[in-house]
Amino acid sequence: MGSSCSHLGIPAPKGPNIVGCTDFMMDHSTRGSFFRLYYPCQKTEKAEKPDWVPSREYFNGLADFMKINRSLGEKLFSYFFGSFKIPAYTDAPFKSSEKCPVVIFSHGLGAFRTLYSAICAELASQGFIVASVEHRDQSASATYYFREKAESERSASAQDGLTEEWMYYRALRHGESEFPLRNQQVKQRADECILALDRLTDINSGVAVQNVLQTQFDWTTLENSMDLCRTAVMGHSFGGATAVEALCKEVKFKCGVALDSWMFPLDDEIFPRVKQPIFFINSEKFQWAGNISRMRKLDSAVVQRKMITIRGTVHQSFPDFTFMTSNWIGKLMKLKGEIDPELAIDLSNKASLAFLQRHLGLEKNFNQWYPLIDGEDENLIQGTNIPLLQSAM
Repeated sequence: MGSSCSHLGIPAPKGPNIVGCTDFMMDHSTRGSFFRLYYPCQKTEKAEKPDWVPSREYFNGLADFMKINRSLGEKLFSYFFGSFKIPAYTDAPFKSSEKCPVVIFSHGLGAFRTLYSAICAELASQGFIVASVEHRDQSASATYYFREKAESERSASAQDGLTEEWMYYRALRHGESEFPLRNQQVKQRADECILALDRLTDINSGVAVQNVLQTQFDWTTLENSMDLCRTAVMGHSFGGATAVEALCKEVKFKCGVALDSWMFPLDDEIFPRVKQPIFFINSEKFQWAGNISRMRKLDSAVVQRKMITIRGTVHQSFPDFTFMTSNWIGKLMKLKGEIDPELAIDLSNKASLAFLQRHLGLEKNFNQWYPLIDGEDENLIQGTNIPLLQSAM
């Protein structure tokens, strides 16, 4: 059962391409790569749009993350969000007239791979291949892998020796210092983004890959489909910090976009080691002086580092939740700001596309949105709305 408000839902992508999506896991363990792939696809009659939340375990994970009873949480989340679909077609055949630039996307704390579909589907509709990673560092509200069954668990009829194993969000323990945990997690998350790029590189090269998940998508159609010289990393909140960490670790990422980034998990020593362009797109209500000052440590006279703030936005203006609740519930739960959610995500997406065109050397029409990179719009602020004391710089 789902919410009955017909006007709610994730906005359709605006680009010239129809969007397909599929899931990929290789190998089956926690050390493997797990992501939702968004890509330009062929028009097809039979394809269906997938559920926004793939299974009930994710509702349980969200309940744990929000510290509410699982049974109650599952009922509430199923009612409000259970009927929503992602604006992309499951396992639809890949189609592109040219090689696609690549974006690796990293989710925020307590999220998972499907919760940023408005952003990822828009990028795919504009010709990108996007891998939205589901992190296994216990920062996702829920995720899963497969473990090998013990001999006692195996049956003669079983097709394989694997069984699904769920991992849930790990909260801070009483008295535990937060930085060591988050710093270890951001390093693992960056490694998982790099691993996703490595897997796509294999697929692009025609290396046979073994997707543990049973999908109908033909991965061989992606051979030689990606322009891996034009690769970026992007993320929201904890995912924004992950994008910065990944840029430091992997020069194959040519630039990064950090959406309302939470900078706390990062070591100060990585800032001078990041050499690629970065675009910080912030909300008006989430940021504070200490966080902005850490972004400012990435300022450079040599490479472009840009920052804009979208007026009337909150931290949850970037994930899909903002499109799925009525105005008063959305504002009560801080899922919506004062600005229309579709206008906010449209500004964020257009500014991101413009930045990607500039720094990946794309021959698209995203240059029409170059002014947004400098905050030139009535709903944008160039830089930040947060006053910074000199001591915070």
